[in-house]
Amino acid sequence: MSERAAKVTPTDDEQTDEQITDSAAPDAATEPDSAAETESETTAEPVTSGAEAVVRALENAGVEYAFGVQGGAIMPVYDVLYDSDIRHVTMAHEQGAAHAADAYGIVSGEPGVCLATSGPGATNLVTGIADADMDSDPMLALTGQVPTEFVGNDAFQETDTTGVTTPITKDNTFASDADHVGSDVTEAFALAREGRPGPTLVDLPKDVTNGETDREPDEPKTPDTYHVQERADSEIVAAAAERIENADRPVMLLGGGVIKGEASEACREFAIEHEIPVITTMPGLGAFPEDHELSLEMAGMHGTGYANMAITHCDTLIGIGTRFDDRLTGGIETFAPDAEVIHVDIDPAEISKNIHADYPLVGDAETVVEQLAAAVDESPAATKWRAQCQQWKSDYSMAYEAPEDAPVQPEFVVEALDEATSDRAIVTTGVGQHQMWAAQYWTYTEPRTWVSSHGLGTMGYGLPAAIGARLAADDDQEVICVDGDGSFLMTLQGLSVAVRENLDITVAVLNNEYIGMVRQWQDAFFEGRHAASDYNWMPEFDKLAEAFGACGFRIDDYDDVADTIEEALAYDGPSVIDVHIDPDANVYPMVPSGGDNGQFALTEDQL
Repeated sequence: MSERAAKVTPTDDEQTDEQITDSAAPDAATEPDSAAETESETTAEPVTSGAEAVVRALENAGVEYAFGVQGGAIMPVYDVLYDSDIRHVTMAHEQGAAHAADAYGIVSGEPGVCLATSGPGATNLVTGIADADMDSDPMLALTGQVPTEFVGNDAFQETDTTGVTTPITKDNTFASDADHVGSDVTEAFALAREGRPGPTLVDLPKDVTNGETDREPDEPKTPDTYHVQERADSEIVAAAAERIENADRPVMLLGGGVIKGEASEACREFAIEHEIPVITTMPGLGAFPEDHELSLEMAGMHGTGYANMAITHCDTLIGIGTRFDDRLTGGIETFAPDAEVIHVDIDPAEISKNIHADYPLVGDAETVVEQLAAAVDESPAATKWRAQCQQWKSDYSMAYEAPEDAPVQPEFVVEALDEATSDRAIVTTGVGQHQMWAAQYWTYTEPRTWVSSHGLGTMGYGLPAAIGARLAADDDQEVICVDGDGSFLMTLQGLSVAVRENLDITVAVLNNEYIGMVRQWQDAFFEGRHAASDYNWMPEFDKLAEAFGACGFRIDDYDDVADTIEEALAYDGPSVIDVHIDPDANVYPMVPSGGDNGQFALTEDQL
């Protein structure tokens, strides 16, 4: 993990005189007893309170970072964190803490942890928790609560946190006593990552965290009643394999579950071996390399024309780790109308929920793909189909115009950022037009490099997500936040965190002085009436960045793009590029909500 602070061992420059003397001693007699040293390093002090049990539970789970905001009811936990090796990142707002933890979980694959106090602290987490729930991201939220005896009495900063968050968590728990609170936390951590990931929450009354206990928390494990089916039914696998072998027009549709289930490599091998064209959902970006000839990139409302044409005309659709949401399918009756659907998902509730599955394969994505690989003996005879898909890529190219005498086009900026960074660079976004341009014009080749808000569509997600992603990423991975002016404005206080922590992130604000997607829909469907979407009152983000202590840049024309991006990326710390783009630029292709994916629009007059 990047930028991990060593809190126990000093650096060479910080060594004391005694340490320097000891390290210089030549004879073996002065060497420490290795067994005793190991024992002292690994033996933790006994737990004495509920708060210590909570922190010990996090330590036992291997948690390295926690994101949060201090407050009265959560104070006992923070007091213990003060002496823990867990690095706490104080955020500027609890929503940012939730988004940072969410992104940390996406990039690392392990649950991100966020903390907040009771009442407004807990409710400020709600948007981030709901976001993680919609996208099945692993996250653990710990919330302070008023003492148990005051619960239900409308005490100061009291909110029914478990009641509020029950619909948006995979599991939540009201901690009832100090003896069990540590195990409540380890169980919640395990549930957040096992099976279909998602957010969990433990509500911590102050009397519980202050309460005495000597009970060590259990190791992270799910309850005995929690069962996840790993392997799909073998008879259905055999039938699905036969269908694939006999397909004339097969496609694979890879969703976010492929990445969360560590199934990207298995899917790549299967697709390449059998020469099956591959489409991804937006959460599935990076599951299959978009520079591969079999890639048709992203499908859905703003997916490529060729991906949507392939789905519309395929006869066999292999959907893996996707919930077939409305932004992907458009109108259900026109989605893959000629296809028999093979649906692989770890959650049986998703099977046939939106799109009927002819071959329902419930199980772990990687395991089931391996089952299919073993069962498919012959590749489908789909030479003509692959040629047709390539023709659609030519017919519906994602090319765009960029006249030198016109305002900067956003697609040009996204491509320039992509070209200036490595294949492993991580992209975070807010929500809006900029998100779609970042999805369409960046070439994703690796999993866990696309970090965005999909199901909930949360404006303001991008910057705090970049903070969490930076701390989860490898040191040599760049982290780029492609944001919009309206989205960036909602959580830009996170810049203070990035500056304080000296996080090397680059924010490119595609500034069109609109809530751009709303403006685009108003032009298309509301006679151009720009009600509350005109944001010509935006601040100068480059100067605002400087006020926070970050490095600010501004782009107004094409000549500035390459050099400014290079300079911003070279800056060792947080930088913000205020990119003034064409205010009339729109996102295409576009399928109107509930429309036919095969009838996508390339211009407004086609809507």
